[in-house]
Amino acid sequence: MIDPAGGEARNLDRGRQIRFLVTPTGVRVAYATVGQGPALVVPAAWIGHLEIGWQDPAMRAFFAPIAAWRTVVAYDKPGCGLSDPWPAPQSLDTDLEVLQAVTDHLELDRVDLLGLSMGAPVSLAFAARHPERVGRLIVYGGFADGRQVASAEVRGAMIELVRVHWGLGSDMLADIFLPDASAETKLRFVELQRRSATAELACELLAQVYELRVDDLLDRVVAPTLVLHRREDRAIPIGWDATWRRGSRGRGWCRSPAGATGSTSATPRRWSARSWSSSAPPRARCPPNRPVGPRPGSPHGSSRSRPWSPTA
Repeated sequence: MIDPAGGEARNLDRGRQIRFLVTPTGVRVAYATVGQGPALVVPAAWIGHLEIGWQDPAMRAFFAPIAAWRTVVAYDKPGCGLSDPWPAPQSLDTDLEVLQAVTDHLELDRVDLLGLSMGAPVSLAFAARHPERVGRLIVYGGFADGRQVASAEVRGAMIELVRVHWGLGSDMLADIFLPDASAETKLRFVELQRRSATAELACELLAQVYELRVDDLLDRVVAPTLVLHRREDRAIPIGWDATWRRGSRGRGWCRSPAGATGSTSATPRRWSARSWSSSAPPRARCPPNRPVGPRPGSPHGSSRSRPWSPTA
């Protein structure tokens, strides 16, 4: 599907599948798979949309070289994109339930995680609480304490702006997340935000970002971990590496050139191919050109889920 040497997408859409699963709480969550090889799960970030986000050339270019080595599994956060709403305000426990539901549904006893932005603390917490289930972890543009993302005054102002004017709020966030991007790229990002979530949900989830704390779990993360962050990041300051290093055990830290938080314009092609190859301890594997999914009759399935099929 993809040329590992060139990292360019070749019929990347042909093998991409969007399906649904149901969490223990009873919420239907949309997930997508693309690529070949062992599964790499990408926990949901702040907001997103599996269909609209995939139309962004930068997003596709980011995942193309990864999909040459791994089957990338991504999903929409409850209430966002194609996923149904959560029945109560969401929290870290909600995120962990959804992530575990995805891995259970796909029968992944051991999995590698790629935590981008808000997906980083979720990945760290999952690795800390389920060390036996995480093989390796990459954290990119993330944080361990949401209070360090901005001052209390700035956090309150951003939440209020999103609450009263989602259009203006999404424009402001585009300037923060993509300061050096072209007008076209920012416009695409703004559209993605507005079509991914309502103003009410975006406000709720932004408040959740600022409240998230996993710094007390860092010393329990035993999986080999690579931490990547962009210098002069306007959305998430790089200063949290001190917190990370205090709880560090068997981890690597890398500062990449200045730019956007978790920017999909920073190609993983420059990252070590070993990060995507299968050199970690054994884990569930996904056959080439076959979507990840529970086998027919699997106890992980659900009457509301779309069943696995080799021809789907």
